[in-house]
Amino acid sequence: MDEHLFIVTYDISDPKRWRAVYGLMNGYGEWLQLSVFQCRLTPKRHAEMIATLDQLIHHDEDHVLIMDLGTPERVKPRVVSLGKATFEPVQREPVIV
Repeated sequence: MDEHLFIVTYDISDPKRWRAVYGLMNGYGEWLQLSVFQCRLTPKRHAEMIATLDQLIHHDEDHVLIMDLGTPERVKPRVVSLGKATFEPVQREPVIV
């Protein structure tokens, strides 16, 4: 499957929009920490996520950053994780529609 691993981080100025973006991102990826998600997406799901985010945010007040890390099988994370949680790349799981 043609999936890529993405890190999505966002700074949303309005609490109501922040909750909407958080809820959307929960459907696309795994929550890492406040306003940061790790997503494993096909090109179609990636495009859907961007289109929906584009409609939710206010472009003059909010900021979303989407980093493409490449194909999950080839990602060799060089991550320093301090504190209670460790970083693990999200694994492929079945999607129930």
